Amino acid sequence: MATKKKSTSKPAKKTVKKPVKKAAKKAAKKPAKKRKLNPALMKPIQPDAALAAVVGSKPLPRSQMTKKLWEYIKKNGLQDKVKKTMIHADDKLKPVFGGKKIVTMFEMTKLVNKHVTA
Repeated sequence: MATKKKSTSKPAKKTVKKPVKKAAKKAAKKPAKKRKLNPALMKPIQPDAALAAVVGSKPLPRSQMTKKLWEYIKKNGLQDKVKKTMIHADDKLKPVFGGKKIVTMFEMTKLVNKHVTA
């Protein structure tokens, strides 16, 4: 008759969690302060004629201008399918991108800044 070998490994110890006092946690948190918006980012800027063909001719804050630019890019399928950071320029975007066919999204912001006036 075969005998069973005894296991040499020790059984895992159970960890005992200490109860956390919820009231103490809530009292320790300070009320969150409302973030202040940077007024320079909210200042309307005027796009030139090349950029106005894409985002419109009205003065817009930078955040709204970037949002409209991305809406145009996604609507027309100009973002590269494989490498999402690359943007393919169409006829409207080529003058904004300085005649380049393909730019990175990081380079795009630098190129767009050349087409706005405060």
